[in-house]
Amino acid sequence: MTSPTPTLADLAPALADAFRRHDYTVAGLERGLGPEAVAALGRSDAATVRRHARSAGAAGLLLRLFVLGDPLPTSAVADALPGVEPRAGVAAGLWELVDDGAALRAVVDLRPVDTGHGTRWVFADPDGSMVRTVTRPDHVLGVGQATLSLLRVTPTSPAGSVLDVGTGCGIQMVHALGTAESATGTDITPRCLDLAAATLAINDLRAELLRGSWFEPVAGRRFDRIVANPPFVVGPPETGHPYRESGLALDGASRTVVAGAPEHLGDGGTAVMLASWVEREDTDWRSRVASWVPSEGVDAWILRRDVSEPGLYVWTWLTDEGMDPRDESTWRAADRWLDHFEAEDVAGVGFGYVYLRRVEGPSSVLCEDLTHPFGDGLGDEAEAYFARTAWLREAAGRHGGQDRALDATVFTVSPDVHQHVSESLAPTGPEEAGAPGASTVVVERVTGARWRHEIDPLTAAVLRGARTGALPLEDLVVLAAAGAGEDPDELAAPVRRVVADLFMHGFVVPVGVPGLLPPGAGAAAPGGPRG
Repeated sequence: MTSPTPTLADLAPALADAFRRHDYTVAGLERGLGPEAVAALGRSDAATVRRHARSAGAAGLLLRLFVLGDPLPTSAVADALPGVEPRAGVAAGLWELVDDGAALRAVVDLRPVDTGHGTRWVFADPDGSMVRTVTRPDHVLGVGQATLSLLRVTPTSPAGSVLDVGTGCGIQMVHALGTAESATGTDITPRCLDLAAATLAINDLRAELLRGSWFEPVAGRRFDRIVANPPFVVGPPETGHPYRESGLALDGASRTVVAGAPEHLGDGGTAVMLASWVEREDTDWRSRVASWVPSEGVDAWILRRDVSEPGLYVWTWLTDEGMDPRDESTWRAADRWLDHFEAEDVAGVGFGYVYLRRVEGPSSVLCEDLTHPFGDGLGDEAEAYFARTAWLREAAGRHGGQDRALDATVFTVSPDVHQHVSESLAPTGPEEAGAPGASTVVVERVTGARWRHEIDPLTAAVLRGARTGALPLEDLVVLAAAGAGEDPDELAAPVRRVVADLFMHGFVVPVGVPGLLPPGAGAAAPGGPRG
């Protein structure tokens, strides 16, 4: 009777034991390699990493084996990983024998990462930025920039059940299981599910893995949170590499996930996903992306981070695939892609984050730009945004309209709000000699999304009055108008519109209502956090 062929998941416990023993962890590599090598690893500088890893003991050897793709003596690997017999590693697809068995070369990328819950190890296919390799059709992407971006903007609050659509190597599930009760990962590619299973096993985690397209494997089920890093590359309807190309034309993958997620969210559940979309000269991008959101049952907050012109976009993804820009095959591929864009009137490709929350009643959608740098906690910021949306909806119903609700509300200013006067230093004309430059009142939040608004002096006076948290907005407008010698009835509507925007961005919140203050804002207050 023959023994069953081992899988990567079967070998994972022995690998984990050896990794802990040799301190092949995030902190261990920082200690063993030093800051220069760690920085080099972050920028995929294989030469510098290898130079430091050679003298970093067993942890350095493991880094060379599993990240740099160096063929290493079989005896040295066996000493470092005594629980993994070399031929078992070959059978499982961990490494291959070279030099007639004298050396081993890993055929997977296996590295430590820290997503916020300490070291976790992740199985993926070799990183093309570190190892010269041919990208296989069923390539399993590791912890790249898109993955890190999604991790950074996912809410940190605990969730009962989490669905990871297109799980890939499983890193989003691993992160979610730091706080979630259960996780389910779906993927259409069997190799993704195999490597995700190994990633779960090496971290001693349990999750449900289902094969299938999009939401088909979880038909009829609902979850507290959905995360998705779909194959969002915008292009022709082809499937070259499933991790980035869906086979749907243009932005069909992003549309499919955004439109399909709400029916799989439980009441109050949230979804966060990366998305890309076509931008055309004659259409506002907001209307295109907003059209993907169902008309009932969803609050949506959609943030555009970037927009790329077609040539740059195509070049970026072709070189990501490892194609040499100097080769004829590359520029011919670029021509086909750009011809498709031209035929579809694609002027640019937008990229950003989509947040959804399941609600009762008509949907609301806010699309806006977030192109400036922002701080940690954007996912928690999104949850606070949804809480403010829900509060305003309820208050409007209670007071008979949004305007009345705002007028009756006693607001206070978030502790992370700073105000200053921005004065132009541009030269003035001769007739204005000696006159001060034009100035603008600017308010900005110094934590979280770091929103920045330019406001008029009267609204600035209203905000200063709101700091005490004593008077409703209607009274603050009357006092500010009196101080400026203006008619409060004429100023009420424009000030109210600005305050509504400031409220949605967390600059002001109702006094005594928990859960609406931007996350991290309390730490910006004198004396530290406050409720």
